[in-house]
Amino acid sequence: MYRVKDYINIDSEILSGNPVFKGTRVPIQTLFDHLEKGIPVGEFLEDFPTVKKEQAIAVIEIAGKIMTSKNIEQIYETAA
Repeated sequence: MYRVKDYINIDSEILSGNPVFKGTRVPIQTLFDHLEKGIPVGEFLEDFPTVKKEQAIAVIEIAGKIMTSKNIEQIYETAA
């Protein structure tokens, strides 16, 4: 099981608190922007070599678990 804090960092001193891959300054949103454009994970990793494949896969898995949670409405309300 993936633990969010092992892969995602949120720090007001880094990119104004936007979630980034832990140990980098690469926003999590960048991965999803690439995927939305049809860019494969491998190419994303080439574009952002500080992000490890394990990190990218973990973030996708975490997002999948959140989106398929029975509590998705509560999660959305909390995040919104």
